[in-house]
Amino acid sequence: MSGVLEWARAENLQPEPITLDVWKKLPRDFCRLVEVVNGDVVRAETPPLPHRNAARRLASMLEAAAETHMSRYNDGWLYVGVDQDVLLWEHPRLTVRRPDVVLFACAPADVGPLQAPRVKIAIEVVSPATERVDTADKQAEYALAGIPWYWLVYMDRDRVHAIQTHVLVLGHYRPHRRLDPFVGETVMDMPIEIRIDWTRLIGLIL
Repeated sequence: MSGVLEWARAENLQPEPITLDVWKKLPRDFCRLVEVVNGDVVRAETPPLPHRNAARRLASMLEAAAETHMSRYNDGWLYVGVDQDVLLWEHPRLTVRRPDVVLFACAPADVGPLQAPRVKIAIEVVSPATERVDTADKQAEYALAGIPWYWLVYMDRDRVHAIQTHVLVLGHYRPHRRLDPFVGETVMDMPIEIRIDWTRLIGLIL
């Protein structure tokens, strides 16, 4: 190829498997619309408003938890990302996914995409259009990439009605704890103490 723009053709055909080098050079506006699965570009549909609001509010809770954890313990910096590109693996073919929310250890700002070994928790908000991918494909991929915690967030119209957490054990995710809404907070103490405020996970259409 003589240039990055030659990689994508007008007829919307992918001429060859995408590489990390090409991915880094593609326009960011394009990359935000897709993921890469084993070298193939896969369109990532824009989720509905309740889905996006659930992710944003959960990210806020994780960010508060990370700040509290860092103030108590001197064991490194933690950050939270929303729609953060995560490099699951580069070889034999590139796979880059974009979890709805990630909690990750300090990473250089210019390396992008974020490497999977830095991710502590990956969270996907499940919708009818993404349920198979979130509960099967991504669950297997995140486990293979070694991400220690995976949360699946289930919606009921404009509210979160359950969060299923999974922990990585011998290369596979096992159900750890199902979090169900009730008045007040739920405290999740692994991998850091996280307080889930259910009152912020309703009315997500607003």
